[in-house]
Amino acid sequence: MGSEREGRQGILPFVIEPGERDDVTARAGLPLVVETLRALGVDELAQAALPQPKRRRGFTPAQELESVVTLLAAGGDRLEDVRTLSEDPGLERLLGEALPSPDALLDFLGQFHDPACWNDRPLEKKAYVPPESSGLRALDAINRELVARGAARTTTRATIDHDGTIIEAHKRDAKVAYEGTRGYQPLVAVWAEEQLIVADEFRDGNVAGGEDPLSSAQRAMENLPPWVKERYFRGDSASYYTPLLKYLVGEGIGFSISADMTQELRTCCLGVPPEGWTELEQRASERVDLAEVEFTPGDWPKTAQPLRYVAVRFTPQQGELFDAPAPKHLAIVSNRAGVEADALVRWHWEKAGTIEHVHRAMKDELGAGVMPSGRFGANAAWFRINALTFNVLTVLKRRALPERLREARPKRLRFELFTLPGKLSVHQSRLSVRTSARAERLRELVAARGHLLAMLQARRAGEADRTGRPTRRP
Repeated sequence: MGSEREGRQGILPFVIEPGERDDVTARAGLPLVVETLRALGVDELAQAALPQPKRRRGFTPAQELESVVTLLAAGGDRLEDVRTLSEDPGLERLLGEALPSPDALLDFLGQFHDPACWNDRPLEKKAYVPPESSGLRALDAINRELVARGAARTTTRATIDHDGTIIEAHKRDAKVAYEGTRGYQPLVAVWAEEQLIVADEFRDGNVAGGEDPLSSAQRAMENLPPWVKERYFRGDSASYYTPLLKYLVGEGIGFSISADMTQELRTCCLGVPPEGWTELEQRASERVDLAEVEFTPGDWPKTAQPLRYVAVRFTPQQGELFDAPAPKHLAIVSNRAGVEADALVRWHWEKAGTIEHVHRAMKDELGAGVMPSGRFGANAAWFRINALTFNVLTVLKRRALPERLREARPKRLRFELFTLPGKLSVHQSRLSVRTSARAERLRELVAARGHLLAMLQARRAGEADRTGRPTRRP
């Protein structure tokens, strides 16, 4: 199959021929993902917590979860893409097992859907967030343990960045979001210091971010490891929700949230005298000024401590002498009284660099942008496994890979590591992979596997210390 026709502008002078199906692989670096899962003990957690398959297809819950995570890390964003991985028997040989079929993975996701979760929905309520099925709660528990095992114990401060995103989907039951897109609108909470997703809440497209964000924020705080001593929260205007503000104040959690620009708040901003504004920065097209304003929303308890409001004014640079645009006003509400206004605003703006990066990575570089099913619970599981995959890659980067890849996006990991060509051979009952990669990259790969093995051994040694019983050898 192929052609030997030569020519600089024509077909290149090589031929494509079939070879032995299991002696080569195009993804010699992809097993790092599975090794990270096992170093963290996700396989054991999944086997113990996830629902057992209703159809006996020969795969355990742990194997199916590993397969979905591997698929997403490899760049697949549809269950059908697992067929492409299955065309690489060398990869399956490295993994030590075959990959499930798309139908098997769809059945796996389908187990997370429970129609009974919608039984208590009020008839008059169109925008509704159902309680999660037992399977989804188990996935959340697995991710919570992953975060605790993957985060550095020296990180005792947690800033939770909280925001929603819209996922377009043309499923029959998908609802229309506020911007006219049909699909879903999940919430995501990210631990900024560790770049780990600590909570997600899958929602229909017609459920706005401001529809009870408290439950999602509470779960994020509860999912933090016990050694975290300082907790902070940053959110956009969807988090400007009185029960959430009361919760954050009551728990002593420092926060900054974009305030709804109501007419009353706008009047306060417009009433600031010229000398009350302080310049924050000059931009190419506008000047940014700050001012402290005294404001108490009508639903804030009179007996509660007043919140701090910082107004932000954006004044366009004058382009025409008689046609100067009016300034734009925004405001930030906070309980962090001891922080200078300029430092508070800049800290608040850092949220966009965290949460928007996570949304882009999940939807554009993993598989969260494409929903696999018409069933809400299956899609919720798919989204949560995408979050888990993001965390697995974060742990791999921060605990095993060299410093130069610490901030690498998923597509960079695929280009440099996962799509590494290799030739498989067996010598004295030991499976080896030969590759033409340069020596430095091979040393990094070998070192990464060593770090992951050390993580696995340390975790099992710790479990043995706690139980007083030896654990099985790795």
